[in-house]
Amino acid sequence: MAEFDSDDFMSDFQALIECESFSNDLSSLARSARLVSRIGTGMLGAAPQIIETDGHPHVLWRFGTGPRKVVLIGHHDTVWPTGTLADFPYSVKDGVVRGPGADDMKGGLLIAIYALAKVRAELGHLDGVSLLITADEELGSPGSRQIIEDEARGAKAALVFESGAAHGAVKIARKGVAIYQLEVTGLASHAGVEPEKGINATIEVASQVIEIAALHRPSVGTSVVPTVMTSGSTTNTVPAKAVVGIDSRAASADEQVRIDDALRALTPTVAGAKIELKGGINRAPLEEDMAMGLYARAQRLAGRLGHPPLRSVAVGGGSDGNFTAGVGTPTLDGLGTVGGGSHARTEHALQIWIPRRIELTAALVAELLGDA
Repeated sequence: MAEFDSDDFMSDFQALIECESFSNDLSSLARSARLVSRIGTGMLGAAPQIIETDGHPHVLWRFGTGPRKVVLIGHHDTVWPTGTLADFPYSVKDGVVRGPGADDMKGGLLIAIYALAKVRAELGHLDGVSLLITADEELGSPGSRQIIEDEARGAKAALVFESGAAHGAVKIARKGVAIYQLEVTGLASHAGVEPEKGINATIEVASQVIEIAALHRPSVGTSVVPTVMTSGSTTNTVPAKAVVGIDSRAASADEQVRIDDALRALTPTVAGAKIELKGGINRAPLEEDMAMGLYARAQRLAGRLGHPPLRSVAVGGGSDGNFTAGVGTPTLDGLGTVGGGSHARTEHALQIWIPRRIELTAALVAELLGDA
Protein backbone atom coordinates (compact mmCIF):
# COMPACT_ATOMS: atom_id res chain seq x y z
CA MET A 1 0.00 0.00 0.00
CA ALA A 2 1.02 3.63 -0.48
CA GLU A 3 3.01 5.06 2.40
CA PHE A 4 1.22 7.43 4.74
CA ASP A 5 2.35 11.04 4.26
CA SER A 6 1.85 12.82 7.56
CA ASP A 7 2.58 16.27 6.11
CA ASP A 8 -0.09 15.89 3.43
CA PHE A 9 -2.62 14.57 5.90
CA MET A 10 -2.01 17.37 8.39
CA SER A 11 -2.23 19.98 5.65
CA ASP A 12 -5.61 18.60 4.59
CA PHE A 13 -6.67 18.29 8.23
CA GLN A 14 -5.93 21.95 8.87
CA ALA A 15 -7.76 23.00 5.71
CA LEU A 16 -10.86 21.02 6.71
CA ILE A 17 -10.93 22.37 10.27
CA GLU A 18 -10.44 25.93 9.05
CA CYS A 19 -13.25 25.50 6.54
CA GLU A 20 -16.05 25.94 9.06
CA SER A 21 -19.16 23.86 8.40
CA PHE A 22 -21.89 24.52 10.95
CA SER A 23 -24.90 22.28 10.30
CA ASN A 24 -27.25 25.28 10.07
CA ASP A 25 -25.05 27.42 7.80
CA LEU A 26 -25.75 26.30 4.25
CA SER A 27 -23.17 28.57 2.63
CA SER A 28 -20.40 27.24 4.88
CA LEU A 29 -21.52 23.68 4.16
CA ALA A 30 -21.31 24.37 0.41
CA ARG A 31 -17.70 25.55 0.83
CA SER A 32 -16.90 22.51 2.96
CA ALA A 33 -18.44 20.12 0.43
CA ARG A 34 -16.30 21.65 -2.32
CA LEU A 35 -13.18 21.21 -0.20
CA VAL A 36 -14.02 17.59 0.71
CA SER A 37 -14.68 16.93 -2.99
CA ARG A 38 -11.38 18.48 -4.04
CA ILE A 39 -9.34 16.50 -1.48
CA GLY A 40 -11.15 13.26 -2.28
CA THR A 41 -10.89 13.70 -6.03
CA GLY A 42 -7.14 14.20 -5.77
CA MET A 43 -6.69 11.15 -3.55
CA LEU A 44 -9.18 8.78 -5.19
CA GLY A 45 -8.89 9.73 -8.86
CA ALA A 46 -12.60 10.39 -9.36
CA ALA A 47 -15.01 13.22 -8.70
CA PRO A 48 -18.01 12.62 -6.41
CA GLN A 49 -21.67 13.35 -6.79
CA ILE A 50 -23.06 16.21 -4.70
CA ILE A 51 -26.57 15.34 -3.54
CA GLU A 52 -28.51 18.15 -1.88
CA THR A 53 -31.39 17.73 0.55
CA ASP A 54 -32.91 20.90 2.01
CA GLY A 55 -29.79 22.75 0.90
CA HIS A 56 -27.39 20.38 2.69
CA PRO A 57 -24.70 19.07 0.29
CA HIS A 58 -23.85 15.40 0.75
CA VAL A 59 -20.74 14.10 -1.02
CA LEU A 60 -20.91 10.60 -2.53
CA TRP A 61 -18.30 8.52 -4.34
CA ARG A 62 -19.47 5.26 -5.92
CA PHE A 63 -16.79 3.09 -7.52
CA GLY A 64 -17.66 0.44 -10.08
CA THR A 65 -21.08 -0.45 -11.43
CA GLY A 66 -21.73 -3.66 -9.52
CA PRO A 67 -23.32 -4.21 -6.12
CA ARG A 68 -21.98 -2.29 -3.13
CA LYS A 69 -19.62 -4.41 -1.03
CA VAL A 70 -18.27 -1.87 1.43
CA VAL A 71 -19.81 1.48 2.38
CA LEU A 72 -17.83 4.08 4.33
CA ILE A 73 -19.88 6.73 6.13
CA GLY A 74 -18.83 10.08 7.55
CA HIS A 75 -20.08 13.65 7.84
CA HIS A 76 -18.56 17.07 7.24
CA ASP A 77 -21.00 19.20 9.25
CA THR A 78 -20.17 20.20 12.83
CA VAL A 79 -21.99 21.60 15.86
CA TRP A 80 -19.72 24.67 15.90
CA PRO A 81 -21.33 27.98 14.80
CA THR A 82 -19.56 29.89 12.04
CA GLY A 83 -16.97 32.19 13.61
CA THR A 84 -15.85 29.73 16.30
CA LEU A 85 -12.35 29.66 14.78
CA ALA A 86 -11.76 33.19 16.04
CA ASP A 87 -11.31 31.97 19.62
CA PHE A 88 -10.90 28.23 19.07
CA PRO A 89 -8.37 28.01 16.23
CA TYR A 90 -6.70 25.00 14.66
CA SER A 91 -3.55 24.09 16.55
CA VAL A 92 -1.13 21.20 16.97
CA LYS A 93 0.98 20.83 20.08
CA ASP A 94 2.70 17.74 21.47
CA GLY A 95 0.83 15.52 19.03
CA VAL A 96 -2.61 16.89 19.95
CA VAL A 97 -4.72 18.45 17.20
CA ARG A 98 -7.34 20.95 18.35
CA GLY A 99 -10.04 22.95 16.66
CA PRO A 100 -13.76 22.80 15.84
CA GLY A 101 -14.55 19.41 14.34
CA ALA A 102 -11.09 17.93 14.92
CA ASP A 103 -12.53 14.79 16.50
CA ASP A 104 -16.12 15.00 15.26
CA MET A 105 -15.34 14.44 12.51
CA LYS A 106 -13.04 16.26 10.11
CA GLY A 107 -10.24 13.85 11.00
CA GLY A 108 -12.48 10.81 10.62
CA LEU A 109 -13.65 11.63 7.13
CA LEU A 110 -10.06 12.30 6.13
CA ILE A 111 -8.99 8.91 7.52
CA ALA A 112 -11.63 7.28 5.28
CA ILE A 113 -10.33 9.11 2.20
CA TYR A 114 -6.67 8.32 2.90
CA ALA A 115 -7.47 4.67 3.64
CA LEU A 116 -9.28 4.27 0.33
CA ALA A 117 -6.33 5.88 -1.45
CA LYS A 118 -4.14 3.12 0.06
CA VAL A 119 -6.54 0.43 -1.11
CA ARG A 120 -6.62 1.94 -4.60
CA ALA A 121 -2.81 1.97 -4.70
CA GLU A 122 -2.68 -1.69 -3.69
CA LEU A 123 -5.54 -3.15 -5.73
CA GLY A 124 -5.60 -0.69 -8.64
CA HIS A 125 -9.35 -0.08 -8.19
CA LEU A 126 -12.10 0.54 -5.65
CA ASP A 127 -14.90 -1.30 -7.43
CA GLY A 128 -17.74 -2.08 -5.04
CA VAL A 129 -16.88 0.72 -2.61
CA SER A 130 -19.00 3.74 -1.70
CA LEU A 131 -17.87 6.69 0.38
CA LEU A 132 -20.63 8.96 1.65
CA ILE A 133 -19.85 12.18 3.54
CA THR A 134 -23.10 13.75 4.71
CA ALA A 135 -23.92 17.32 5.74
CA ASP A 136 -26.66 16.98 8.37
CA GLU A 137 -25.57 14.27 10.82
CA GLU A 138 -25.46 16.68 13.75
CA LEU A 139 -29.12 17.50 13.06
CA GLY A 140 -30.12 13.83 13.18
CA SER A 141 -29.58 13.13 9.44
CA PRO A 142 -33.11 14.15 8.36
CA GLY A 143 -32.18 14.58 4.71
CA SER A 144 -29.37 12.06 4.38
CA ARG A 145 -30.97 9.12 6.14
CA GLN A 146 -32.58 7.74 2.97
CA ILE A 147 -29.30 8.10 1.07
CA ILE A 148 -27.41 6.30 3.83
CA GLU A 149 -29.91 3.46 3.97
CA ASP A 150 -30.09 3.08 0.18
CA GLU A 151 -26.29 3.02 -0.10
CA ALA A 152 -25.84 0.51 2.74
CA ARG A 153 -28.70 -1.84 1.97
CA GLY A 154 -27.33 -5.17 0.75
CA ALA A 155 -23.68 -4.26 1.32
CA LYS A 156 -21.29 -6.66 3.01
CA ALA A 157 -20.14 -4.04 5.51
CA ALA A 158 -20.64 -0.46 6.63
CA LEU A 159 -17.71 1.33 8.26
CA VAL A 160 -18.47 4.50 10.19
CA PHE A 161 -15.87 7.14 10.96
CA GLU A 162 -17.15 8.73 14.13
CA SER A 163 -14.38 9.16 16.68
CA GLY A 164 -12.96 6.15 18.49
CA ALA A 165 -13.07 5.72 22.25
CA ALA A 166 -10.24 5.71 24.78
CA HIS A 167 -7.20 3.59 23.88
CA GLY A 168 -8.42 3.37 20.28
CA ALA A 169 -11.50 1.29 21.04
CA VAL A 170 -14.02 0.95 18.22
CA LYS A 171 -17.77 1.11 18.80
CA ILE A 172 -19.66 -2.14 18.44
CA ALA A 173 -23.03 -1.04 19.85
CA ARG A 174 -25.05 2.15 20.04
CA LYS A 175 -28.39 2.68 21.67
CA GLY A 176 -31.37 3.42 19.53
CA VAL A 177 -32.78 6.92 19.85
CA ALA A 178 -36.38 8.06 20.04
CA ILE A 179 -37.54 11.65 20.49
CA TYR A 180 -41.09 12.56 21.48
CA GLN A 181 -43.18 15.54 22.49
CA LEU A 182 -46.31 15.14 24.59
CA GLU A 183 -48.77 18.00 24.14
CA VAL A 184 -51.52 18.58 26.69
CA THR A 185 -54.65 20.65 26.00
CA GLY A 186 -56.74 21.94 28.90
CA LEU A 187 -58.99 24.95 29.32
CA ALA A 188 -58.07 28.38 30.61
CA SER A 189 -59.94 30.15 33.35
CA HIS A 190 -59.19 32.75 36.02
CA ALA A 191 -57.07 31.04 38.68
CA GLY A 192 -58.40 33.25 41.48
CA VAL A 193 -62.03 33.88 40.51
CA GLU A 194 -63.24 30.62 38.95
CA PRO A 195 -60.51 27.95 38.85
CA GLU A 196 -63.13 25.23 38.85
CA LYS A 197 -64.12 26.24 35.31
CA GLY A 198 -60.67 25.49 33.98
CA ILE A 199 -58.96 22.25 32.95
CA ASN A 200 -55.44 22.45 34.36
CA ALA A 201 -52.83 21.40 31.81
CA THR A 202 -50.05 21.68 34.41
CA ILE A 203 -51.67 19.08 36.65
CA GLU A 204 -52.21 16.82 33.65
CA VAL A 205 -48.65 17.13 32.35
CA ALA A 206 -47.26 16.56 35.86
CA SER A 207 -49.23 13.33 36.09
CA GLN A 208 -47.99 12.23 32.68
CA VAL A 209 -44.36 12.99 33.58
CA ILE A 210 -44.58 10.55 36.49
CA GLU A 211 -45.95 7.86 34.15
CA ILE A 212 -43.27 8.57 31.56
CA ALA A 213 -40.41 8.46 34.07
CA ALA A 214 -41.66 5.10 35.34
CA LEU A 215 -40.81 3.56 31.93
CA HIS A 216 -37.09 4.12 32.62
CA ARG A 217 -35.34 0.73 32.89
CA PRO A 218 -31.57 1.16 33.37
CA SER A 219 -31.07 -2.53 34.20
CA VAL A 220 -31.53 -3.36 30.49
CA GLY A 221 -29.95 -0.19 29.14
CA THR A 222 -33.17 1.76 28.58
CA SER A 223 -33.52 5.43 29.49
CA VAL A 224 -36.74 7.40 29.27
CA VAL A 225 -36.17 10.99 30.32
CA PRO A 226 -38.73 13.81 30.41
CA THR A 227 -36.74 16.87 29.38
CA VAL A 228 -37.85 20.39 28.41
CA MET A 229 -41.31 21.28 29.75
CA THR A 230 -43.48 24.38 29.36
CA SER A 231 -46.92 25.08 30.73
CA GLY A 232 -49.32 27.98 31.16
CA SER A 233 -49.19 31.65 30.29
CA THR A 234 -49.59 33.72 33.46
CA THR A 235 -49.62 33.01 37.20
CA ASN A 236 -53.31 33.96 37.52
CA THR A 237 -54.56 31.74 34.68
CA VAL A 238 -55.40 28.05 34.81
CA PRO A 239 -53.01 26.63 32.18
CA ALA A 240 -54.63 25.63 28.91
CA LYS A 241 -51.50 24.23 27.24
CA ALA A 242 -48.50 22.21 28.36
CA VAL A 243 -45.73 20.42 26.49
CA VAL A 244 -43.00 18.04 27.66
CA GLY A 245 -40.15 16.63 25.58
CA ILE A 246 -39.05 13.02 26.00
CA ASP A 247 -35.65 11.54 25.15
CA SER A 248 -35.55 7.75 25.06
CA ARG A 249 -32.55 5.50 24.42
CA ALA A 250 -32.63 1.71 24.21
CA ALA A 251 -30.08 -1.00 23.60
CA SER A 252 -32.50 -3.29 21.78
CA ALA A 253 -35.25 -2.94 19.21
CA ASP A 254 -37.64 -4.79 21.52
CA GLU A 255 -37.13 -2.17 24.20
CA GLN A 256 -37.73 0.62 21.70
CA VAL A 257 -41.06 -0.97 20.77
CA ARG A 258 -41.99 -1.40 24.45
CA ILE A 259 -41.40 2.29 25.15
CA ASP A 260 -43.14 3.43 21.97
CA ASP A 261 -46.20 1.31 22.71
CA ALA A 262 -46.35 2.51 26.32
CA LEU A 263 -46.11 6.18 25.39
CA ARG A 264 -48.82 5.83 22.78
CA ALA A 265 -51.06 4.13 25.36
CA LEU A 266 -50.96 7.07 27.80
CA THR A 267 -54.40 8.43 28.69
CA PRO A 268 -55.48 11.69 30.39
CA THR A 269 -55.97 11.74 34.17
CA VAL A 270 -57.67 15.15 34.50
CA ALA A 271 -61.29 15.22 33.41
CA GLY A 272 -61.61 17.00 30.08
CA ALA A 273 -57.89 17.16 29.32
CA LYS A 274 -56.57 15.94 25.99
CA ILE A 275 -53.09 14.60 25.20
CA GLU A 276 -51.31 14.10 21.91
CA LEU A 277 -47.98 12.32 21.40
CA LYS A 278 -45.77 13.50 18.56
CA GLY A 279 -42.43 12.16 17.33
CA GLY A 280 -41.19 8.60 17.49
CA ILE A 281 -38.21 6.35 16.89
CA ASN A 282 -35.40 8.22 15.16
CA ARG A 283 -32.67 5.57 15.08
CA ALA A 284 -32.84 1.83 15.63
CA PRO A 285 -30.10 0.41 17.88
CA LEU A 286 -26.77 -0.74 16.52
CA GLU A 287 -26.80 -4.07 18.34
CA GLU A 288 -23.61 -6.01 19.03
CA ASP A 289 -24.48 -8.93 16.79
CA MET A 290 -24.37 -6.55 13.81
CA ALA A 291 -20.76 -5.61 14.61
CA MET A 292 -19.03 -8.67 16.05
CA GLY A 293 -18.01 -10.26 12.77
CA LEU A 294 -16.37 -7.06 11.54
CA TYR A 295 -14.86 -6.43 14.96
CA ALA A 296 -13.23 -9.88 14.94
CA ARG A 297 -11.73 -9.15 11.52
CA ALA A 298 -10.50 -5.76 12.67
CA GLN A 299 -8.93 -7.26 15.82
CA ARG A 300 -7.06 -9.82 13.74
CA LEU A 301 -5.87 -7.24 11.24
CA ALA A 302 -4.78 -4.83 13.98
CA GLY A 303 -2.64 -7.60 15.43
CA ARG A 304 -1.15 -8.39 12.05
CA LEU A 305 -0.28 -4.71 11.57
CA GLY A 306 1.46 -4.56 14.93
CA HIS A 307 -1.07 -2.21 16.48
CA PRO A 308 -2.07 -2.33 20.17
CA PRO A 309 -4.86 -4.87 20.84
CA LEU A 310 -8.08 -3.45 19.44
CA ARG A 311 -10.66 -2.82 22.14
CA SER A 312 -14.38 -2.18 21.83
CA VAL A 313 -17.08 -0.23 23.64
CA ALA A 314 -20.85 0.17 23.59
CA VAL A 315 -22.11 3.76 23.79
CA GLY A 316 -25.40 5.52 24.36
CA GLY A 317 -25.27 8.11 21.59
CA GLY A 318 -26.55 7.44 18.11
CA SER A 319 -24.78 7.82 14.76
CA ASP A 320 -25.41 7.05 11.12
CA GLY A 321 -24.23 3.53 11.97
CA ASN A 322 -27.63 3.00 13.56
CA PHE A 323 -29.19 3.50 10.13
CA THR A 324 -26.83 1.11 8.34
CA ALA A 325 -27.41 -1.58 10.97
CA GLY A 326 -31.12 -0.87 10.81
CA VAL A 327 -31.25 -2.03 7.17
CA GLY A 328 -29.41 -5.23 8.07
CA THR A 329 -25.87 -4.30 7.08
CA PRO A 330 -23.03 -5.44 9.38
CA THR A 331 -21.61 -2.24 10.85
CA LEU A 332 -18.46 -1.20 12.69
CA ASP A 333 -18.31 2.31 14.12
CA GLY A 334 -15.68 4.49 15.80
CA LEU A 335 -13.03 4.09 13.10
CA GLY A 336 -12.24 7.81 13.06
CA THR A 337 -9.76 9.79 15.11
CA VAL A 338 -8.95 8.89 18.70
CA GLY A 339 -9.15 11.87 21.00
CA GLY A 340 -12.02 13.37 22.95
CA GLY A 341 -14.00 16.44 23.92
CA SER A 342 -16.39 16.35 20.98
CA HIS A 343 -18.85 19.28 21.02
CA ALA A 344 -16.74 21.03 23.70
CA ARG A 345 -13.80 23.44 23.72
CA THR A 346 -11.63 20.50 24.76
CA GLU A 347 -12.22 18.75 21.41
CA HIS A 348 -9.00 17.16 20.17
CA ALA A 349 -7.52 14.32 18.14
CA LEU A 350 -4.28 12.44 18.87
CA GLN A 351 -1.86 12.33 15.96
CA ILE A 352 -0.35 9.00 16.99
CA TRP A 353 -3.57 7.15 16.17
CA ILE A 354 -4.09 8.60 12.69
CA PRO A 355 -1.73 6.33 10.70
CA ARG A 356 -2.96 3.31 12.67
CA ARG A 357 -6.56 4.08 11.76
CA ILE A 358 -5.68 4.53 8.10
CA GLU A 359 -3.76 1.25 8.03
CA LEU A 360 -6.53 -0.65 9.82
CA THR A 361 -9.31 0.73 7.62
CA ALA A 362 -7.35 0.07 4.43
CA ALA A 363 -6.61 -3.51 5.47
CA LEU A 364 -10.24 -4.10 6.40
CA VAL A 365 -11.62 -2.71 3.13
CA ALA A 366 -9.08 -4.64 1.05
CA GLU A 367 -9.93 -7.90 2.80
CA LEU A 368 -13.67 -7.35 2.41
CA LEU A 369 -13.25 -6.60 -1.30
CA GLY A 370 -11.15 -9.71 -1.69
CA ASP A 371 -13.77 -12.05 -0.20
CA ALA A 372 -15.43 -14.36 -2.63
